[in-house]
Amino acid sequence: MSSLASFLAKDTIDCFNTLVKPLVYLSMFYFFTNPRSTFLDHYIVLVCLVYCVTGIAYALAIFLQPGSAQLFSVLLPVVLTLVATQSNDSKAMKTIADLCYPKWALQAFVIRNAEKYSGVWMITRCGALMKGGYDINEWNLCIMILLLIGVATRMIAFVGMVILQKR
Repeated sequence: MSSLASFLAKDTIDCFNTLVKPLVYLSMFYFFTNPRSTFLDHYIVLVCLVYCVTGIAYALAIFLQPGSAQLFSVLLPVVLTLVATQSNDSKAMKTIADLCYPKWALQAFVIRNAEKYSGVWMITRCGALMKGGYDINEWNLCIMILLLIGVATRMIAFVGMVILQKR
């Protein structure tokens, strides 16, 4: 069997988990948070986020030993979240933060919640967006970047699988 067929088969089977995990998570925790955005909005962001992180997990699993891959899988989101939520005083830090997937997921959640503010709550909406430096019209961009990171990391994982001759 070809490496590409094997990789695509594993990825296709994993799509079921990508769709179900956010649904299970939201069914348990969505109503505890009382968000302004809809269940579907949260589901879309979480599906894209899970797709993104599973692509990263593929790459880590191929390039690292199992123990190291697990450790990196735990530490990477923590470090990237810390980097993405820092104040971006320098241009270099802003560029690094733009490469972090937690920034885009957080921005998508904040934008969808802020869109539901109306009336006297507009000041709260503007404050929430201004605090993060977000644009209310960039929700689609956030979703596309999460998907792009997922696709790019899958491509990197596939190339690594072929070069390192792993299955």
